[in-house]
Amino acid sequence: MDGRGPGLVRDATAADAAACAAVYAPYVRDTAITFETTPPDAAEMARRIAVATASHAWLVLEDADGYVIGYAYGGRFAARPAYRWACEVSVYLEQGRRRTGGGRALYAVLLDRLAARGYRTALAGMTLPNDASAGMHRAMGFRPAGVYEAVGHKHGAWHDVAWMQRRIGAGDDPPAEPV
Repeated sequence: MDGRGPGLVRDATAADAAACAAVYAPYVRDTAITFETTPPDAAEMARRIAVATASHAWLVLEDADGYVIGYAYGGRFAARPAYRWACEVSVYLEQGRRRTGGGRALYAVLLDRLAARGYRTALAGMTLPNDASAGMHRAMGFRPAGVYEAVGHKHGAWHDVAWMQRRIGAGDDPPAEPV
């Protein structure tokens, strides 16, 4: 896949940190989609990109002018060793760009990359209600895994978080270690 369609999907670098921080900040400040309460700055985002790319992946989506309009990444799902073949995935698009195919483009490349690294299951959490995210995840083959009720408090209200999951890899059992 060359990453073309709603934009160009490519590996993120530290140089993308400020753009990723700018995409993410409105979600932190204005929504309960993320439970962070202080938007990370470019230095923190660069650190997160480095951590994700070392073990999983972090991708950005550029528009035709080369401007970063979204990103997706994978990371550790849980700390216990038996979970090491599972990963948590997230995608964020510049506000106003939902339902443009950008999330699907990012996830298509991300899930392939994670499977190639040996991961078997991708899990995604989403604050409810979030019909756009749930629909995109269903379209990408994710299925419901459960709901944590009233698990996060932000903007003066309790919020549920739905989890969805998708198999992304197959292989020999016992599985090889993820790389």
